[in-house]
Amino acid sequence: MKKTLSIFICMIMIFSLSVQTLAADNGTVNTIVSDIAEYLCEAVPNPQIGSIGGEWCVLGLARSGADIPDEYFENYYQTVEKYVKDCGGVLHDKKYTEYSRLIITITAIDKNPADVAGFNLLTPLGDYEKTIWQGINGPVWALLALDSGNYDMPHNSGAVVQATREMYVDRILECQLPDGGWSLLGSNGSAEGDDMASDPDITGMVLQALAKYQDDERVKAATGKAISCMSAMQNENGGFSSRNTENSESCVQMIVALCELGISLDDPRFVKNGNTMLDSLLTYYDKDCGFKHTTEGNGSDQMATEQGFYGLVAVKRLLCGQSSLYRITDSVKISQPTDSVAVGLMGKNPDVKKMDVIFPGKSFDDISGHDNQSAVEALSSRGIINGKADSFFEPDSTMTRAEFATIIVKGLGLPVKNGEAFSDMTVSDWFVDYVNTAYSYGIVNGVSDTEFNPHGTITREEAAVMVARAAKLCGMDTEYDIYEARDILAAFFDYVKAQSWAVSSLAFCYDEGILPDDNMEIKPKEAVTRAEIAQMVFNMLSRAELL
Repeated sequence: MKKTLSIFICMIMIFSLSVQTLAADNGTVNTIVSDIAEYLCEAVPNPQIGSIGGEWCVLGLARSGADIPDEYFENYYQTVEKYVKDCGGVLHDKKYTEYSRLIITITAIDKNPADVAGFNLLTPLGDYEKTIWQGINGPVWALLALDSGNYDMPHNSGAVVQATREMYVDRILECQLPDGGWSLLGSNGSAEGDDMASDPDITGMVLQALAKYQDDERVKAATGKAISCMSAMQNENGGFSSRNTENSESCVQMIVALCELGISLDDPRFVKNGNTMLDSLLTYYDKDCGFKHTTEGNGSDQMATEQGFYGLVAVKRLLCGQSSLYRITDSVKISQPTDSVAVGLMGKNPDVKKMDVIFPGKSFDDISGHDNQSAVEALSSRGIINGKADSFFEPDSTMTRAEFATIIVKGLGLPVKNGEAFSDMTVSDWFVDYVNTAYSYGIVNGVSDTEFNPHGTITREEAAVMVARAAKLCGMDTEYDIYEARDILAAFFDYVKAQSWAVSSLAFCYDEGILPDDNMEIKPKEAVTRAEIAQMVFNMLSRAELL
């Protein structure tokens, strides 16, 4: 009798402790979700179209249950409509995950992806071959997108092979690696080494997509094998590593996978030394700042923060018994459109947008104390300009014409237009769409009717002309007659060396303080440095009231 009573009392204590622990976890998750929701609304006040500062941020906020103003989502949707309209409904000719990401987010804010500015964003996912062109990501995100709102498989009349859900599931199963998981390139026939080992990021995403298909015995078996693989790969602290680097994003994707599958994060297969994946994820969290990419990182990382946030949202929804992150049966209901606050100068091209900070605190090791440090940091924090590496900007290096065209397009927030305007560029060049966009808006010209010389080093006078044309799109008065221009440039003894087509633009840049007048030489034909270009673009955007 005493032994039985003791066992009974112990069971009550254990049960009570587990309930208290779950409640504590739920409270912790809710607190952090609220904290990061507030942070993201400030860091990304006007979300744009993109994987950072865009869809993942909006999705997390929409699914979080946090108190987000209706106008936040409505303003974002207006941006989506304009972007889709400007693109003619073609978001990308190869990366069909662009459609999937947008479909999921639109669904989360109770909008119809089948009618966005008159375009059906679901239709491209009916093209099997184009969807799988991108690799495993294509069918994975196609399934997540289609299932987010239980959409019918769209008929695509232009497709060589009409897709079905079963075809996408089959494709994913074909790509499963011998160890049980999936990797980005492990099944394309050309991968080797690390690419043949399962990756927790990709495996997590695959499991998310397959979660709805567990009634299929093949899927169920593949899922079980993948769960075993990921359990074995889990680190001793409960986290995950990708390509030998332990990081928060890998942990997030597996957290979301378990939540989609309805598996508790306390499942014994995913508890190492008493640590769950949630325990590991929270080691990357900085209060009021979001998440870091690695625990050794300095400050929060925007991508890590947005992914960490929606990972916690997935946990919150699981603990609260709500539908999962990607099964959107309870989308946010938003009010009618509200008038957005105008930014920029009167007369600016309506396509020109103010770019918001998406990488707060972004800097580089080699610009500390540099004259142009502030300009470089301001542009890089907005995704307008990149470094040559994660930690190095190379401020004194030169820049190509294609690189400069790209920076101008990004700086103005112009909708990117696909195409190939010049014969010395190919569709596979990373810069081709940016150059084509800059050309279509009259920002750049070719060196001839057919060639752009994308790899040519940009000179100071070429940069001045491109900046002046960009400034005109921003609503600035850039026209100077020959007499006005000469009066402004007369202080520089070498102004006569400038090409006639550049004189007016150089005068505008000096008159508006876009170029500094503390040197008696213009040096119009000399290569301009990366730091100088950053300063020019920063000055122009400041004058145009777009920073």
